[in-house]
Amino acid sequence: MSGPVTRIKSKTPVPYELTAIHHDTHDTKTFCFALPDDATLDRLPGDHLYVHATIDGKPVKRPYTPSSMPGTTGYFDLTVKRYETGAISKYLHDREPGDTVLMSGPNPGGHWVDGMAKKVGFVAGGTGITPMIAIIRWILAKSLAVELFLVFANKAEADIIFREEWDEDMREHATFHCYHVLEQPPAGWSQGTGRITEAILRRHLPSPGPDTVIFLCGPPPMVDALETALKAIGHSEHAIILP
Repeated sequence: MSGPVTRIKSKTPVPYELTAIHHDTHDTKTFCFALPDDATLDRLPGDHLYVHATIDGKPVKRPYTPSSMPGTTGYFDLTVKRYETGAISKYLHDREPGDTVLMSGPNPGGHWVDGMAKKVGFVAGGTGITPMIAIIRWILAKSLAVELFLVFANKAEADIIFREEWDEDMREHATFHCYHVLEQPPAGWSQGTGRITEAILRRHLPSPGPDTVIFLCGPPPMVDALETALKAIGHSEHAIILP
């Protein structure tokens, strides 16, 4: 018999040991941090942690949503893309196993709650996919009666985070749909090109309705434009969730 699970949450930064690093794409890594064997982060799918660091003498913090599923004991994962202008993303990418990283939280964000919808759209640009990973994994792993529609924009095919996982999910789950949009598509590319448009949203997301929610995350200009487009299609403000 396993004992009770400890649920961890802290308002102040605490150190977590980095135990493993997985290379996802040319500029994206998943960092695995240790928890006690009987402990899990106290969160819902989509909630985030703050990573804290002192950079050039100044305290800096940024939110990151764990990509591992809620309820996972003994560890949690953060999937992070390295940006030249991203102080914390560069800081994390410079860490090695055995290092510790200060984090606080988890903190409630735009998250998934079981039963909140029967059809869920996910509109992601680049690392905007990270808050959605745990939500998609959670719904599929629990075999919830929910249909999922992912529209994922990236610059190039090599930038698609967890591409193999999305392909596998489409093969294994009739309820999971995925449509990629690339600014720089390769020759023979058969999905979206350029940027996500209102027409793409209409074609590849569920229709507005009381049983539909849309998660939207990406660069702020993209989010602003697509939130306006989603409302023009008929999705109500409370049905559009910004994790």
